[in-house]
Amino acid sequence: MTRRAFLEERNALWARLRALPPGTPEFEQALAELAALTGWERARILAGLGLIPEESPDER
Repeated sequence: MTRRAFLEERNALWARLRALPPGTPEFEQALAELAALTGWERARILAGLGLIPEESPDER
């Protein structure tokens, strides 16, 4: 994957996460995809969205 393709995919996933309500299956899927792409943990991604784990219903 080129750097440009990586950045485009990463940015699209962030945009998708910001548009979805936390805890929905679609949100969880996008979160999992972003975690796999970036290697970031769930808590770090949630923090990037301005959420704390307690605000995400499916926090594990």
